[in-house]
Amino acid sequence: MRSSLAPGIWLLRAFSRDSWYRGLILLLTFLIYTCYHMSRKPLSVVKSRLHRNCSELERPNNDSNSTTWCNWAPFDQDNYSQLLGGVDDAFLIAYAVGMFISGIFGERLPLRYYLFAGMLLSGIFTSLFGLAYYWNIHQLWYFVLVQIFNGLAQTTGWPSVVTCVGNWFGKGKRGFIMGIWNSHTSVGNILGSLIAGIWVDSAWGLSFIVPGIVIAVMGLISFFFLVENPEDVDCTPPQHHNGPVEDLGTSVDSVAGHCPERDSGTEGAGCSKESNEKLEAISFLGALRIPGVVEFSLCLLFAKLVSYTFLFWLPLYIVNVAHFGSKEAGDLSTLFDVGGIIGGILAGIISDYTNGRATTCCVMLIVAAPLLFLYNSVGQNGIGSSIVMLIICGALVNGPYALITTAVSADLGTHKSLRGNAKALSTVTAIIDGTGSIGAALGPLLAGLISPTGWNNVFYMLISSDVLACLFLSRLVCKEIQAWRGSMNRNRGSCLALTHPR
Repeated sequence: MRSSLAPGIWLLRAFSRDSWYRGLILLLTFLIYTCYHMSRKPLSVVKSRLHRNCSELERPNNDSNSTTWCNWAPFDQDNYSQLLGGVDDAFLIAYAVGMFISGIFGERLPLRYYLFAGMLLSGIFTSLFGLAYYWNIHQLWYFVLVQIFNGLAQTTGWPSVVTCVGNWFGKGKRGFIMGIWNSHTSVGNILGSLIAGIWVDSAWGLSFIVPGIVIAVMGLISFFFLVENPEDVDCTPPQHHNGPVEDLGTSVDSVAGHCPERDSGTEGAGCSKESNEKLEAISFLGALRIPGVVEFSLCLLFAKLVSYTFLFWLPLYIVNVAHFGSKEAGDLSTLFDVGGIIGGILAGIISDYTNGRATTCCVMLIVAAPLLFLYNSVGQNGIGSSIVMLIICGALVNGPYALITTAVSADLGTHKSLRGNAKALSTVTAIIDGTGSIGAALGPLLAGLISPTGWNNVFYMLISSDVLACLFLSRLVCKEIQAWRGSMNRNRGSCLALTHPR
């Protein structure tokens, strides 16, 4: 016979088990995507090494190879910025195109296998770029081809990790949790910059090979330890909706967790794995019809354009404008990602508190525009002003980008209009991030084409992109403001009813 404390002890153990698994999933997916971004960052640091001002350097006496002692062919010509921009875009265009396809596969394949294959291939192609240093490869087609395959391989990451986190965490504090979790992007960029900086001046091939090995090893770890769904280990599924509130202009009855049976009252407690398996993955057009997907996707196109322009060109900008060395510029550029960590967390906290994802993004983007102009004007006048401006700009630029690709994607992938079908997470995430990746491809390309005319013009392009990102959110911002006004009026009416009863 069980004691009277048995039910309480059982609940405590169940809670501890759920919390332990959720913590494990959060940490594991954090490390997984940290490795993805770590493997993307080295090229931005190595760029300044591939083409330098050789007239200011003394040629070593024991080096007779005229193509490698200072610059690295084919990037030793006057059009080096366009060539480097083309190498960037080989990766980013392949990533953007592959992302739309990747989400479809992500809904239909086991995430462990999918992530393992993607991380292993990413490690191989990242290392192949660095091996060009040791194999003495100077053909442009080699670098472009490696970047195309690497871009396709890296599309396996984002839909998979967002789907996994969305399966384990409900909507309650999703913005705050994912704001902290999404710091993996900035942490990966920082680690990638620091690792690349170690070898950039001595043997830049290792700047790619070491991150390539790390991401491949992390893929093996995820294969053995990643758990896709709470039901797979008999854990309690999360509640994705808080109540029958209006969400982006759509009012649908609240659906908890992954169980559509709850709408009809046939499922009382707990969510069976069998019922979840009966649901079919949503179609591409079906995902586009979810309210808010199109607006946030177009906003992310321009927000990610700004973020990835900084990701791929900031170290070179610092070298050219502030005249730092390659390693120092790479280290200083990490402050932009430090700001990104702060901005992502703040955006998540504010949007949770206000229940206004679109408004939070819009306000940060509006403030970012003049500060980008200020950074270009006075940000390089001294090391102190450069540090402060980089952190602030990083927070304002990466905050909306982080919020849209995490909490917003998870919200829309478990939207009430789906009536409990959580099998839209990967597809919705892929659509939003895939559209954003088009902007990520355009930004570095435009920077490579515009920078020869002056860095001022590059910043004008970035400021214009921020303004356009705000415009695409205007309808959703109006909806959120109307919802706040309605809530205030209802609260005022309740207070009047209490103070003046009939």
